[in-house]
Order: sequence, then structure tokens, then C-alpha cells
Amino acid sequence: SPAAAQDAAFSPEPFDANFQAAFEQALEELTNRVFKQLRKANGHFPEVAKAKALEVLSAEDDVLKRFHTALSNPLHAVRTRIHGDYHLGQVLYTGSDFVIIDFEGEPARPMSQRRLKRSPLQDVAGMLRSFHYAAYAPLLTATGTVQIHDGNREKLYAWAEVWASWVSNHFLAEYLNVASGAAFLPPSRAEIMALLQLQLLEKAVYELGYELNNRPDWVAIPLEGISKTLAASIS
Repeated sequence: SPAAAQDAAFSPEPFDANFQAAFEQALEELTNRVFKQLRKANGHFPEVAKAKALEVLSAEDDVLKRFHTALSNPLHAVRTRIHGDYHLGQVLYTGSDFVIIDFEGEPARPMSQRRLKRSPLQDVAGMLRSFHYAAYAPLLTATGTVQIHDGNREKLYAWAEVWASWVSNHFLAEYLNVASGAAFLPPSRAEIMALLQLQLLEKAVYELGYELNNRPDWVAIPLEGISKTLAASIS
């Protein structure tokens, strides 16, 4: 709104060297803390996650390198105030439209961090990661009367992957179509995808720390998210 545009707390700001350096430092601290937790916890969560945990542990330097590469060159976009905790649970369907709720940001983060202006692609990454959770969480723990037989688990994983990929690709395509030309998006698809991959990797590392502390049975989901993001080509 015009009023918000005149409020310095909400006015968009460009990425700059100081912000990118501080952002990279914060990402390094997050990675070091979470991977330290993972090393300490390794072996104390479900068998399905142990091999993936070892794979991700061996990729810590790659995670840090990805963050450094993404932030070592100028980002040609602006930063804004964002939702900060955007996922499927924050979107309500009214029957004819969707309503987004809970704009207070991630409750586990201090208020100073929640007020930081970030790329709206952070919220996009949050929704993409939410699709991943929606597909895989029911396969890891019993949900109501749903029981997963071990013999069917691999087959269901394959269907979960198909669903998550289709929904994610459709959501992202529509988002980029509607937001095309916006100042908060870098000018080229390659730059957009590089920034989005950065946000996806940050989100998955953050989720890993959360699950290690709160839901060890779900740790396989962010582990897979980290692995897939590292393996993804930027195009």
C-alpha cells in the first residue's frame, strides 16, 4: 500500500554487500550448530534415516560452499518484509478463495530476525518444503487409523515423490508467472533459481535442527530435503 511504502520498516531495500556478508555468516552459524547436533544424535533416530544422515554429514562443506557461492556475487533484487513462516498450515481455503494467516514469522526466531527484510523467495521455499512434508510425514508415523505396511512403504515413497514434485512444480510455475517482472525477483531465471536453491537449503537445514530437537522420528524429511537440494542443478 502507499502508506506502507512510506514506512521505512516496510519499504523494499536492495541486497548489498553488508547484508549478504551478514546473511552468509548467519547461515554458517546455523549450519555449524545443526550439523553438530546431527553428529551428536546420529544413531539415535529411526533406521530409515541413518544412511541419509551419514550422507548429509559428509556434505557439510558442500552446504557451506553452496551458501558462499550464492552470496559471493551481487544479488540483483530487492528485499522486503515477508511472512517468514509460510507453509500449508498457514493457508485456509474458504470455499472460493484462500486466506493467509499468522504473519508474526517463525516463533522460534527472535523478533529482530523476524523483522529483517528478506527475499520473498524464502516464503516460496517454505511452501515447497511444506509440500515435501505433506507427502512424506504420513509415511513415517501412523496418522489416525492409517497403517503403513513395510512391504508397501517403498511403493508409497515413489508416489509421494511424484505428488510432491508435481505440486511443487505447478506452484512454482504459477508463482513465477504471476510475479514476473517484480523487483523482488532477480532478472534472469538462472539467478532466480540460484536464490531459490539458497532459500531451500537454508530452510531444510533449519528444519533438520527443529526435528532433531522436537520430532526425531521425522528427521528423514529434512535430511532428504538437504540431499535433494544439493543434488539439484540450477537452471
